Amino acid sequence: MRHITRRSILAAAPATLALAALPARAAKQYGPGVTDTEIKIGNTCFYSGPASSYGTIGKAETAYFKMLNDEGGVNGRKIVFLSYDDAYSPPKTVEQTRKLVEQDGVLLMLNPLGTPTNTAIQHYLNQKKVPQLFAATGATKWDDPKHFPWTIGWQPNYQMEGRTHWSTNRTARSASSTRTTISAKII
Repeated sequence: MRHITRRSILAAAPATLALAALPARAAKQYGPGVTDTEIKIGNTCFYSGPASSYGTIGKAETAYFKMLNDEGGVNGRKIVFLSYDDAYSPPKTVEQTRKLVEQDGVLLMLNPLGTPTNTAIQHYLNQKKVPQLFAATGATKWDDPKHFPWTIGWQPNYQMEGRTHWSTNRTARSASSTRTTISAKII
């Protein structure tokens, strides 16, 4: 009777894995929002409403992906950037995000803008396992991978911005008063 040894198992493993991967390679199965020719990325932005001036961010992102596509896309795939108006209204953000995920089938939500609007969609996106990539808000809550592994914040939090601003201005005021003192002694 022939015994199976550890060495024979290790020798057969690469061939077994290669054969097991053949059907997956032949079917070219990708996740939601990805095909051989395109990658769908979702976004919500304030194109109307009280903060509509921030709509320029969504317009700039749209222009960037158009430029990228005009140059051939990413590894031959075109980026389909779908950006919908949420009017800086959390209920509208939820509605538009659900449309992007459930109807449009986006791979991820990129750079959704605003603390209340991102808060409104955070649980939903994490439940659906759709990346909420680079949430554009300075709230401290976006660094919680234990509870929200599909959410990644983008900018420094507001407290850090305040400390940096205060420190920078303090240094500038200190240098300014030194110059004033020096020039007063010269005169």
